[in-house]
Amino acid sequence: MKACFMGLGYIGLPTAVVAAKEGGVDVVGVDINPSVVEQTNAGHLHIVEPGMETMLQEVVSAGKLHASSTPEVADAYFMVVPTPFKGNHEPDVSYVEAATRAVLPLFKEGDLYVIESTSPVGTTEAMSKIIFSERPELKGKISVAYCPERVLPGNVIYELVHNDRVIGGLDEASTEKAVAFYSRFVKGTLHRTNARTAEMCKLTENSSRDVQIAFANELSLICDKAGINVWELIDLANKHPRVNILQPGCGVGGHCIAVDPYFITSDFPAESKLIAAAREINNYKAFWCAERVKNSILEFELREHRKPAVAMMGLAFKPDIDDLRESPAKNIVAKVMQGASNADIFVVEPNVTEHNVFKLTNYNQAYDKADIVVFLTAHTPFKSLPYRKDKVILDFCGIFKR
Repeated sequence: MKACFMGLGYIGLPTAVVAAKEGGVDVVGVDINPSVVEQTNAGHLHIVEPGMETMLQEVVSAGKLHASSTPEVADAYFMVVPTPFKGNHEPDVSYVEAATRAVLPLFKEGDLYVIESTSPVGTTEAMSKIIFSERPELKGKISVAYCPERVLPGNVIYELVHNDRVIGGLDEASTEKAVAFYSRFVKGTLHRTNARTAEMCKLTENSSRDVQIAFANELSLICDKAGINVWELIDLANKHPRVNILQPGCGVGGHCIAVDPYFITSDFPAESKLIAAAREINNYKAFWCAERVKNSILEFELREHRKPAVAMMGLAFKPDIDDLRESPAKNIVAKVMQGASNADIFVVEPNVTEHNVFKLTNYNQAYDKADIVVFLTAHTPFKSLPYRKDKVILDFCGIFKR
């Protein structure tokens, strides 16, 4: 079995590595970035994921995986490319289409084609129409399916193997063909459905979490105005046997929860009122946090008659990873820096060595020098810092919950 993975990003590369290591599959990983191809072939991981580089080196040295800038003939083809927005939060499937067209000439009878990229409902059907319009002789002779990932950055190796997967083919034979492939390395249950349901399932999972987070974030705004410790409130409310409120933060980021709801609201605007409102709340929370920081800077300057030093603690969209995609923390830092020339700002992100926009500072040094400390991401190292009453602390992620 040989598989071709189109896209070597945060999902494509780990899946390719696990398929080669745990599934015994010969893998070619394709990426348009020459640096990614070069690093992968050298056994160097271009993302941060614990334990993954060792696995990568193992499968590369064993000849089970290599990277290329062009696809190769295989038995199975996987589309694991981004699906960004065109504008006004309208999903753009052009990357999926481009990847599909790139492998289309290589298809042969009996092949498997799977989309893993998060996609609007109907994308798998749309890609199949392209395939069979260009290669009509393959109609009924190749398998087409959709199988979304559900992994947590930082725990990808375990979750790729042990999480359940939802697999939806265009027909029953396609579903079974995809199930046969994933069963090579997935120990979780493989749930069979159709392509449209599988596409909507991925969007539903992350939209549900977005709504739950929006409730926590809205609660934090209410508690701030009411003078209530939101962390204590949620802890007490969760003592109820049927209540499980999530933790608030400075917004919602990442390329799933902050993005996937728009795939639903774009196609079903009249029906997705709650989902759309949750997006608005979570986006507003980041704006609210930025305004709180700017107001604190102004208040400090008026009170102390000097400009403050401000530590912006965290850029990643969640704790203990290097992923800054759609990060509200990163956007808050940018907004504060643009609107607060009356402050010396230290930017901290312990999981990134350098950034092309922000000059990064060690978290201990930043915390020590700062007059105002803004916690945006609950990275583990931050939790070892002592609470300092001589500083203005804006804790948007619960470092000092009490």
